[in-house]
Amino acid sequence: MSEDNSKDVEEKVKEPKASAESTAVETKEDETPETSASADKTPEKKEESAADLLGANIEQVKIRKAKGSKNISTGICFIVATFNNTKVSFSDMKGNVISWSSSGKCNFRGSRKSTAYAAQVVTQDAGKVAMSHGMKEVVVKVKGPGMGRDSAIRALQSLGFTVSTIIDVTPVPHNGCRPPKRRRV
Repeated sequence: MSEDNSKDVEEKVKEPKASAESTAVETKEDETPETSASADKTPEKKEESAADLLGANIEQVKIRKAKGSKNISTGICFIVATFNNTKVSFSDMKGNVISWSSSGKCNFRGSRKSTAYAAQVVTQDAGKVAMSHGMKEVVVKVKGPGMGRDSAIRALQSLGFTVSTIIDVTPVPHNGCRPPKRRRV
């Protein structure tokens, strides 16, 4: 009986293995066309999604331009560089402000607001918005004795603006108000 039982057990064990092998073969055959089809579809989906994403970004920029677009080719850039701050504003030739920025708006605080780097960042911030409105050529008017004067003009040129003229409009007193007392350190 032990021999018969062992044969029955072996047959029972072999039958599930055979059925498992046959199901494995069936699943492999079933999966093979799907995986090859899905492998063909996956790169297409990735290409489509990348194209869709790029298309969406381009459309968003166009919408933004169309929203407040003024199509101004020439304008005026006012740079106010004091000892404590730097402010930059772009306007059309009539004086209507298109974009503006200051070192406080660009998250500079305290003594960092008056640095040359802050003036560069401020000019780039306001300049990008002005360029989105179509501005290419600027007349630069600089006011004040601050450190950001030169770096702001260099930042304008690095953005791609053509600087036609640079005018210094710093107010000069003809013995007007009494200046503050001299600082003792």
